[in-house]
Amino acid sequence: MAIVVVKIGTSSLADASGRLRDDVVGALVADLVAVRAAGHQPVLVTSGAIACGLERLGITERPTAVPDLQAASAVGQGILFEHYLRTFATHGVAAAQVLLTRADLDRRQTYVNARNTLARLLELGAVPIINENDTTATDDITFGDNDVLAALVAVQMEAGWLVLLTDRDGLYGPGQDGPELIGRVPEGVAPEDVELAALAGTNQGRGGINSKIASASMAVAEGIATVIASGARPDAVSRAVSGELVGTHFPPGSGSRSAFKVWLRYARMPSGVVTVDDGAARALVERGTSLLPVGVTACSGGFQVGDVVEVVTCQGVVVGKGVSGMSESQVAAVAGMSSAAAREAQPGFPGEVIHRDQFVLIS
Repeated sequence: MAIVVVKIGTSSLADASGRLRDDVVGALVADLVAVRAAGHQPVLVTSGAIACGLERLGITERPTAVPDLQAASAVGQGILFEHYLRTFATHGVAAAQVLLTRADLDRRQTYVNARNTLARLLELGAVPIINENDTTATDDITFGDNDVLAALVAVQMEAGWLVLLTDRDGLYGPGQDGPELIGRVPEGVAPEDVELAALAGTNQGRGGINSKIASASMAVAEGIATVIASGARPDAVSRAVSGELVGTHFPPGSGSRSAFKVWLRYARMPSGVVTVDDGAARALVERGTSLLPVGVTACSGGFQVGDVVEVVTCQGVVVGKGVSGMSESQVAAVAGMSSAAAREAQPGFPGEVIHRDQFVLIS
C-alpha cells in the first residue's frame, strides 16, 4: 500500500470560460476511487478555485491584482470542493478539504500538524483534497503553483507516487519529425537533465513545464516515483500506480534523508543569508562539519536565533540551508573570528553558527 499524491491543474479541470468540466471531475474521482480500492491511499492536490470564482463572478479575464484573485478564490473554493464532495459521495467515499499556505509548511509545528491531520484522514478512509489558501496567501508566502505544493505534500507524507496531471500526454523531447513523447526516463537521469522540446502552453493556471520539472526533481530525490500524464485520460492514475507506462515516468531516487532535513530542504523558506569563504564551503560540503564563525564573511536578512538561513559562497553559489544558532547581529559580531575569540566576544556563544545536525546541503 502506498500514498499516491495526485495533482490536477486548472487547464485540465476547466474549459476556456473557466467553467468546471464535470466529465473531467467525474473521471478523476472514479480513478482515485479505483486507486483506493486497489489498496492505496490517494491524496488530491487540485487547482481551479480561482477559475471557478472568476466564472461565477462574471469576470472574463484573469486579473493580476492580488485582492481580485483572493476574492475569486473565496468564491471559487466552495464551488470547487462542492463538486468533489458530491462526486466522491456517489462512490460512498468521504472527501476532506485542506487549505494550506506556504507559512503552514514553513513552521515546523504546523508542518507536523498538517502531516498528522492528513495521515489521520487517510486512516479514516477519507480522501484529502488540498489546495493553496489563495484567499489569505500573499506573493511572499505562496507556493507559486500547485505542482510545488503537491511535491511538498508527497515529501511530507513519504508518498510512494506523485502523479502530475496536465493538459498534455506527458513531457516531449525533440524528435526527427517534431516533438516526441518521453516515456520512461532512465534511472539515474535527473528530471532537470531531460532535454525537452518547446511547446506552447495555456494561460489559465500558474504552473508550467518548469514547475513540473522542479516538482519531479524534488520528489524523485526523496525516493518518490513521479509521473507526468494527461488529465484527460480517465484511468491515468490507476494505470500508473499499477506499473503501466503512462505519460512520462521518473523512477525514484534513493531518498535517505531524515524527516527534519527534508522539511528544512524543501518546506522552510530562509529568513536570511550567511556568506562563507571557500574553506568553510568545502568543509560543509566535503566533511559535513558545522559552520564556525571563522568561515563567515557576511550576513543579512535580520534573522533571529532559530530562523532558517541560506548559506552561500562569496560568489553567490548556494551551499545549503540551516537553522541558525545565533541572530544576525551576533553572527556579524563574530564573523571571521576563531571559536575561542567568539566565546570571549559573545557570552553564551553556542559553539557554532549552524550545527551540522541542523544543516542540509542544496546541490
